[in-house]
Amino acid sequence: MIAETNAKLRGHYQYYGITDNSKSIKTYYYRALKALFKWLNRRSQKCSYTWEGFNNLLKVFPLIQPRIRVSIYG
Repeated sequence: MIAETNAKLRGHYQYYGITDNSKSIKTYYYRALKALFKWLNRRSQKCSYTWEGFNNLLKVFPLIQPRIRVSIYG
């Protein structure tokens, strides 16, 4: 699931990662992080992860961080 999320994040960053769009791709990253946390917690009747446990999971399987790919100024 994290590999698929990373592929989607990579494609989004490559398409939208231009100068002056850093705030939007950081917001996209944060919302993707929250959605991944939500869907990993839906795997059973009880809460599977706390935010602390989820952050430990992300240390082992990190998500791709947003970065600017293209500068429109030169």
